[in-house]
Amino acid sequence: MSNLKGILHPTASVVIPVYNTSKYLEKAVDSVLKQTFTDFEILLLDDGSTDGSSAILDRYPLTDSRCRVYHWPNRGIIATRNEGNRLAKADILFLMDSDDICTPDRFAKQMAYLLENPDCVAVGSRMLLIDSEDMPITVMGSSFSHDEIDSTNISGIDAAFFQPTVAVRKSAMEQVGGYRAEYPSAEDFDLFLRLAEIGNLANLPDVLLKYRQHLSSIGYRQGNQQADSARRAIQDACRRRGLDCPVPEARREPAPDQRNEPAGAYTKWAWWALKAGYLPTARKYTWMAMMKRPFSMEVWRLCACVLRGR
Repeated sequence: MSNLKGILHPTASVVIPVYNTSKYLEKAVDSVLKQTFTDFEILLLDDGSTDGSSAILDRYPLTDSRCRVYHWPNRGIIATRNEGNRLAKADILFLMDSDDICTPDRFAKQMAYLLENPDCVAVGSRMLLIDSEDMPITVMGSSFSHDEIDSTNISGIDAAFFQPTVAVRKSAMEQVGGYRAEYPSAEDFDLFLRLAEIGNLANLPDVLLKYRQHLSSIGYRQGNQQADSARRAIQDACRRRGLDCPVPEARREPAPDQRNEPAGAYTKWAWWALKAGYLPTARKYTWMAMMKRPFSMEVWRLCACVLRGR
């Protein structure tokens, strides 16, 4: 009876959109199933995958009754996330991507925080960036209070709240209208700006997620679109709040070696890993950047720093 009660009325719902991530999918879902907090359902949302992800998902309900699998033709990440939130039975939603990995204590720590802080509508955490082979790159997250998170987000300089680390109240998500299609590739950033207007945001200082970096992720495939959507989301938030907007109307073009070009990503990951003390990762991406840009002075400078180990 207790198991049936948990299925019908779970305390939390885990929403995982899936589209062609078969390489990483099992690690992501298994990390959820291994949580120390266990009273949840998992909504596995197959958005028209064509790479074998569908078959992997269909195995999970056979071994764990908390798993609910949905398949539909590809409709895009924003519609998929909104549909998952609608289908969720619980008021606490754990957001998750299908290529990331939760630490075993993630849900327990975030549930405890939300229970102890009813004025908090969403809580995230720090995260460890990893590459496609699970090698560590760097830890991200230095803003913890509501004011720190919101001021960093709206400054246009950086983001301080990371979607796959977040647990959010479904009631708050519904109050602000969920994800909006007007901000493709930055729909989460727009959401967090709106959530900050109805309640508090917080980040736990713990590293509770391993966040995967690879060139097929949205941040690298659609970097220009993401930057433009984030800029417009900030402008929209400033208008709602009656503030002067810190970002210009005209979109600033990213530097040519950022986001969309492999050597730029490899160089960035190498620098991050070197500064974080992950020397094997730094060596790996320095070599990959060197293969792409053998005549780049920046890559040669990076190479010298990696050889020195600092």
